[in-house]
Amino acid sequence: MKRREFITLLGGAVAAWPLAARAQQPAMPVIGFLHPASRDANANRLRGFHRGLKEVGYVEGENVAIVYRFAENEPGRLEEMAADLVRRRVAMIVATTGSAPQVAKAATTAIPIVFAVSDDPVRIGLVASLARPGGNLTGINFFNSELNTKRLELLHELVPAAVRVAVLDNPNNFAAASTYKDLEGAARAIGLQIQFHQATGIREIDAAFATLARERPDAIYVTGDSLFVTRRVHLATSSIRHGFPATFATREYSEAGGLMSYGSNLVDAYRQVGVYAGRILKGEKPADLPVVQASKFELVINAQTARLLGLTIPSGLLARADEVIE
Repeated sequence: MKRREFITLLGGAVAAWPLAARAQQPAMPVIGFLHPASRDANANRLRGFHRGLKEVGYVEGENVAIVYRFAENEPGRLEEMAADLVRRRVAMIVATTGSAPQVAKAATTAIPIVFAVSDDPVRIGLVASLARPGGNLTGINFFNSELNTKRLELLHELVPAAVRVAVLDNPNNFAAASTYKDLEGAARAIGLQIQFHQATGIREIDAAFATLARERPDAIYVTGDSLFVTRRVHLATSSIRHGFPATFATREYSEAGGLMSYGSNLVDAYRQVGVYAGRILKGEKPADLPVVQASKFELVINAQTARLLGLTIPSGLLARADEVIE
């Protein structure tokens, strides 16, 4: 073989080596992320999810891909979004809050699903038991529904003179019925009168506040819902503008100006979702991974809002607060 022909042949072989190596590399696993609200409203929680993935060795764009499906507060879109993820044959589905986990479960019995829910996942039919979920689902329970009574008690402690409390609720939330039952019982025990006002969109939120401006309740209780998280700034400013002390489900509301919030640390809950997602990608089975019960709860009080409303925060409540926003 002539020297020029040999060099040409060798150069072609060297150029082909990277192509062959890439061809032999396994395809990057794809996670389908299903959520009923918007990406912007969940930016902090997504960072928690990515942090959890990283803890077990996965970084988006490097060794795992994520296909995001946000329903933008239109829960009717979730079914088709879940079906699309199944058609794509994603390695797993992460379905968080609202009806997303139930929709994902109905869409597939083969693809692993990691959920984050606010209610007891056994009671709502997602898993057989917390210790041994069975099937293709496992995940995190962040106890939003179970904390309804505690939130109402804290509101009563913050505004002891309050008698009439207006509850803003989204009837489309899968936990609406249990929330109503919990709050009815808690109100009777404390001696409060509560009245429910429903909202499924921004216009109905405004209509509810117009009604509240006429009825003048002593305080407002905003239930946990992805729609309300998306509209948290609007809810916080509306309650202040009308002079209503208000309590909310998560710290995002207090950071947006809401008076008080009490609930699970959802950034940490999403981190745990990311950890479970990574462990399943590495070969563990959802059926063998016990449902994680959230253990970090936060009482956050916005002292600036309290001053605007002319409220004095009881010293005992201040002492128990995890954070006081000045």
